Amino acid sequence: MSAPTTPSSRPTVTEREARQVAEAAREQDWRKPSFAKELFLGRFRLDLLHPHPLPAADDVQRGEEFLAKLRDFCETKIDGAVIERDARIPDEVITGLKELGALGMKIDTKYGGLGLTQVYYNKALALVGSANPAIGALLSAHQSIGVPQPLKMFGTQEQKDTFLPRCARTDISAFLLTEPDVGSDPARLATTAVRDGDEYVLDGVKLWTTNGVVADLLVVMARVPKPEGGADAAGGKGGITAFVVEAASEGITVENRNAFMGLRGLENGVTRFHRVRVPAAHRIGPEGAGLKIALTTLNTGRLSLPAMCVGAGKWCLKIAREWSAVREQWGKPVALHEAVGSKISFIAATTFALEAVLDLSSQMADEDRNDIRIEAALAKLYGSEMACLMADELVQIRGGRGFETAASLEARGERAVPAEQLLRDLRINRIFEGSTEIMHLLIAREAVDAHLSVAGDLIDPDKTLSDKARAGAQASVFYARWLPKLVAGPGQLPRSYADFHPPGHQDLSGHLRYVERSARKLARSTFYAMSRWQGRMETKQGFLGRIVDIGAELFAMSAACVRAEHLRAVDDHGREAYQLADAFCRQSRIRVEELFGRLWSNTDDLDRKVVKGVLGGAYEWLEQGVVDPSGDGPWIADANPSETPHASVRRVIKEG
Repeated sequence: MSAPTTPSSRPTVTEREARQVAEAAREQDWRKPSFAKELFLGRFRLDLLHPHPLPAADDVQRGEEFLAKLRDFCETKIDGAVIERDARIPDEVITGLKELGALGMKIDTKYGGLGLTQVYYNKALALVGSANPAIGALLSAHQSIGVPQPLKMFGTQEQKDTFLPRCARTDISAFLLTEPDVGSDPARLATTAVRDGDEYVLDGVKLWTTNGVVADLLVVMARVPKPEGGADAAGGKGGITAFVVEAASEGITVENRNAFMGLRGLENGVTRFHRVRVPAAHRIGPEGAGLKIALTTLNTGRLSLPAMCVGAGKWCLKIAREWSAVREQWGKPVALHEAVGSKISFIAATTFALEAVLDLSSQMADEDRNDIRIEAALAKLYGSEMACLMADELVQIRGGRGFETAASLEARGERAVPAEQLLRDLRINRIFEGSTEIMHLLIAREAVDAHLSVAGDLIDPDKTLSDKARAGAQASVFYARWLPKLVAGPGQLPRSYADFHPPGHQDLSGHLRYVERSARKLARSTFYAMSRWQGRMETKQGFLGRIVDIGAELFAMSAACVRAEHLRAVDDHGREAYQLADAFCRQSRIRVEELFGRLWSNTDDLDRKVVKGVLGGAYEWLEQGVVDPSGDGPWIADANPSETPHASVRRVIKEG
């Protein structure tokens, strides 16, 4: 059967069209309560977090049993130095993980998986990621965004029966969305899937396919051309669509295994599809639902990255403690010098807070009683940023040894501490699964959803005068009720949250009062900005980023206090937990105050002028006096659908 003709040109879209595609993909409704959503609206709903939710006893038992096996495997079978040296995870390690059931941690037991909760899945990722972050990335990409999660949420029963048992024990999966010229702007997706009877024919190129080099199954996002005159005879309406694709299918070529500054064992590549036939039965959901499936999957899938960031923080704390206790400067351990001690305090307090955010968000995901799309996004954003800071501080504490590789340290007779490797490995987390800048915009959109729901038509240039009038009436009612509640609250009452000041412990109640007051201030600031900039609000990315960063700090403070109180109540290092929570909150409050100040006192306008000058060549003279060591070649590789001249570098894992 001959392949149908496929459009080869990348779709041209305007900024407005791109935003419409993104808006159509996001979940529109809020059917369950959300602590973070309420926080951005100025409502501090501590009752949604406290008392700290707890896992069921059988979930704990099953999770702890697996963690014990995984720890033994990490300690006896994984050599992180070998993976770093050879830039690959050995076949026997991947095979061992399969035999352990690690591929199926999140897959239901009826499909051969372990059926772990999100809490224990994250604990497992933190553990294995500490042995080597590339292994954590492999397992995370396979289960958090690869085939298992989309099928769990959107697959047919036949698809689950067919693919989930394979994913649980033998087959590695990958998620393919990004293209050489398409990152966070999926409206320009060029990979096509053209319907041909009971099949689709895929053509295109995918970039940065984590696990793509070793994968057996792929989730591929492709653009199905829209039928002329509406839906076709089979009910297809076109649009970006998700498919499960066999990686060994004819026409699939892994053209390159990419190499990075960190995560040297990452099996990440460039994958080309040339007239690849995929059964229509392997389509996930209806045509046009691909982006919604991807974003919904990521609502909890994003928690895997902060899990590994928590693991990194724990290791940073261990190394900082051990090293700074034996390294002496001017007659005493360097830890006792304030300049170093403050860094150690930051690492300890921040690790405590990150674990609090992660465990709280994960347990809420397991219980499915709250909508955690903002909480998970905040956890990813905050965890990736703070982990990089902690690793950087560890390198500074270690001094020259922090900059030296573990192999070099070992060669000259010292402990092989891979601090510089951790810094390199963690850096990608600020880009993976939504860069910090994109996360700011994504969270900001959710944070202002209530405002856009009632007043969005007022600033939409395409709406009629009658639409605007109706929106104005709705907005008047909403803001007449909402604004007065931002004036005063429990944060102004000295005895509020008294449960968080038990005898003999630090006083955390004051921090919660601060969060409540700051939440109202944050909401007032957002409202003022919307009133001031209206339709131009979406262009104020610096302002929106600071709004989100304030919300992230307030969420982390809340989680830290709730976790400390929980640990105190169950007599599990409660006194020390209160101390760490107090230290974190005091550090966080300084950052919050700075961010509030920068909402209105910043260089955003000046920066825009400088950028225009840079792009216009006004400062090219400043670039003189250096040579450019970059090689030749295009900035973006050609990704037009075609046959490949390259031999496939796909790696098949050898069993046994």
